[in-house]
Amino acid sequence: MNNIVFQKKYIDLVKYFLDNNIIIKSSLSDNEIISGISSLEKAKKNQISFFENSKLTNDLKKTNAKACFIRNEFIDLLPKTCLPIIVDNPYLCFAYATNFFYPKRKTSGKISQNSSIHKNAAISNNIEVGNYVTISENCTISKNVIIENNVIIDKDVKIGENTFIGNNCVISNSIIGKNCFIESGTIIGGNGFGFAANEKISIEHIGNVIIGDNVRIGSNCTIDRASIESTIIEDNVRLDNLIQLAHGVKISKNSIVAAQVGIAGSTLIGSNCIIGGQVGISGHLKIGNNVKIAAKSGVTKNIKDNMTIAGFPAIDIRKWKKNIIKFNNN
Repeated sequence: MNNIVFQKKYIDLVKYFLDNNIIIKSSLSDNEIISGISSLEKAKKNQISFFENSKLTNDLKKTNAKACFIRNEFIDLLPKTCLPIIVDNPYLCFAYATNFFYPKRKTSGKISQNSSIHKNAAISNNIEVGNYVTISENCTISKNVIIENNVIIDKDVKIGENTFIGNNCVISNSIIGKNCFIESGTIIGGNGFGFAANEKISIEHIGNVIIGDNVRIGSNCTIDRASIESTIIEDNVRLDNLIQLAHGVKISKNSIVAAQVGIAGSTLIGSNCIIGGQVGISGHLKIGNNVKIAAKSGVTKNIKDNMTIAGFPAIDIRKWKKNIIKFNNN
C-alpha cells in the first residue's frame, strides 16, 4: 500500500460503514485520528488492522495497531494498547476500509491534446482521456469514464459511466457496462480462434462482447468476440490477470476467476462460481451455479450445480482426495 498518510476521524469511518449498512462498535472516541489501515504485523500506533485468520494469532497479540476489526470472541487476544472494533465480518470491513482510506481515482475531466477522437464519437461530460488514445467512429463514452494512455477504442464500442480503462488496452466489438474496472494491457473483442481444421480456412467472427455492470478485469486478459452472437460477462464478475476467454463464453453474475485460467469456446459458467488459478475448461460445456473448481484442474465434462471439483480430468473433490491418498500409499 502506498505511503500517503491520511488523517481521518473515527466518526467519519463509522458514518462510511453505516452508509454501507454495516454497524461497528468500539470505545474509540469520535474524534480519534486514524491514518490508514495495515497488517497486524506492520501496523503503526495510529493505524487500524483486522483479524480474520487464526494463523495470525501471534501477530494479533503483538500488534502495534491503535484498533482492530475483530469478532467479539477474540477480543481477549488483543494487547491492551489495541482497542477492538467489534464486527461480524472483519475481512469485509477491511475491504471497505481500504476504499475509505484510499478512495478510487476520480476523473480529471481533461482530454489530452495527444489523443485522437473521431468527430462522430459521442463523448459525454467529465471524461478523462490520456495521451495517445484513439477513439474511433460511432463510439459512445459515458460520463465520468477514465481512459488511460495508449488505449485504442475501435468503432461502435459503448462504454458505460464511471468505468476505468487502464493503459495499453485494446477494445473492439464490445459493449461495456457501468462502474467497470479494466486493468492495463487487456484486449477485449478481438477475433476468436476458429477455422476449418483440415483446410485452415479461418472463421470470421462477427459477434461481439457484452460486459455487465461492476465487472473488474485484471491485466493482460484476452476476451474474444463470439463467432456469431455474444461473449458475455454478467454483472459483478471478477477476473484476475492473464485469463483467456474464447469466443462465445458466458460467465454468469458474481463469479470469480483466478489467474491463468483458459476457457474454451461456447462454454457457460454459472452464477457464483469460483475458479482457481491455472484451470483449463474445454469448449461447449455447462458449468452449473455455485461450482468451485480447484486450482490446476482440467474440466472436460458438464458440471452440476453446487459441486466442488479437482484434478484432471476434474471430478468430485472428495473422490480426488481419496485417489491421491491411494496413489501416495502405493
